[in-house]
Amino acid sequence: MAKDQFSFDIVSEVDLQEVRNAVDQTGRELSQRFDFKGTDTSVTLGEGTIELHSATEDRLKAAWQVLQERAVKRNIPLKALQAGPIEDAAKGSARQIVTIVTGISDEKTKEISKFVRQSVPKIQTQIQGAQVRVLGKSKDDLQSAIRAVKEHDFGLALQFTNYRP
Repeated sequence: MAKDQFSFDIVSEVDLQEVRNAVDQTGRELSQRFDFKGTDTSVTLGEGTIELHSATEDRLKAAWQVLQERAVKRNIPLKALQAGPIEDAAKGSARQIVTIVTGISDEKTKEISKFVRQSVPKIQTQIQGAQVRVLGKSKDDLQSAIRAVKEHDFGLALQFTNYRP
């Protein structure tokens, strides 16, 4: 990298410890709240997923809402939590799998890279695995690229890291 270039990385990361804390808080709230008594509602953290389980679909949706509230309070972007369809489970109960989205897929890295190059023509991009490195000769160009990416919805929780002057 030349000395007169600036760069930063566009990534999609989630603090898994904060996700664990949000799940634990949700579990405690579900066990204490009166409207969840006797509904056998639970939330469990798996490898890259969160499973919600309840006796009724209505209570399942309420549990998902509690989880979202806890996630927001712990600065977990809601775009990083993708809820799957509500499924029928044993004994008439319902369950839902929430996927924790980390990293950027190959097709999304290409889409972001192309978008940045079109938005700010003076910028160069490099796809590096699950992240996009953005290179430019001026800080203003990089700030324009960050602004453009923030204003466009890629359906992912994106962060900007490793800013290097």
